[in-house]
Amino acid sequence: MFKKILLFLLVVLIAIQFIHPAKNQSGGAQPNYIGNAFSMPQDVKLIMEKACNDCHSNNTVYPWYSRLQPVDWWMNNHVVDGKKHLNFDEYTNRNLRYQYHKLEEIAEQVKEGEMPMDSYTWMHKDAKLSPAEKEKLINWADAMRDTMKAHYPIDSLVRKK
Repeated sequence: MFKKILLFLLVVLIAIQFIHPAKNQSGGAQPNYIGNAFSMPQDVKLIMEKACNDCHSNNTVYPWYSRLQPVDWWMNNHVVDGKKHLNFDEYTNRNLRYQYHKLEEIAEQVKEGEMPMDSYTWMHKDAKLSPAEKEKLINWADAMRDTMKAHYPIDSLVRKK
């Protein structure tokens, strides 16, 4: 009986290797990319590329192990969930209040160590942010919020309580 169960599990494991979700990769320029609307220094862009964009953009860089199931499903779930919360490539498609709030969340979640997620940095050691990188990202997000406040009526950015 035990051998039959193992054989069945092996067949299922082999069969699922042929079922993959669509990859999160789009070609060409992203006209609604956050960097098109806000000044983004090269060091901030590099930080976002290594620690944010795989889950929060339209272009994920897939490592070799993403071709294995169920890892591919797990990664796809992270990407779909990440893009649902914030997609840097669709950022300027959203209203100003959303943009302002997401900049606020970026600073807050990086400061609190919630982003990038531990489940991501566990497999992507280079995505773990140093204190200096965290500070750069937080300062950039805060500066962009200040820029928004200077250019748009504050009532359009901040929710009234």
